[in-house]
Amino acid sequence: MNKFKCRVLPRSSRNEIVGLMADGTLKVKLTCAPVDNKANESLVELLGVHFNVSRDKIKIVRGRTSKNKVIQIDD
Repeated sequence: MNKFKCRVLPRSSRNEIVGLMADGTLKVKLTCAPVDNKANESLVELLGVHFNVSRDKIKIVRGRTSKNKVIQIDD
């Protein structure tokens, strides 16, 4: 089980993982607006592809309605 911080930038021009911020937080850009949980779903899908794990192993532990989130990936 791995946990890490994630900073989401919604309404960006494309879906991409930008990189790590100075404090170790993963910075992610998403095209979706943060409406009706679409940005969270898009985030989980992007992380699943990036880390090569199924979407059901990725959970948003904290920050479902915030730009700053804590993500957990189960083994």
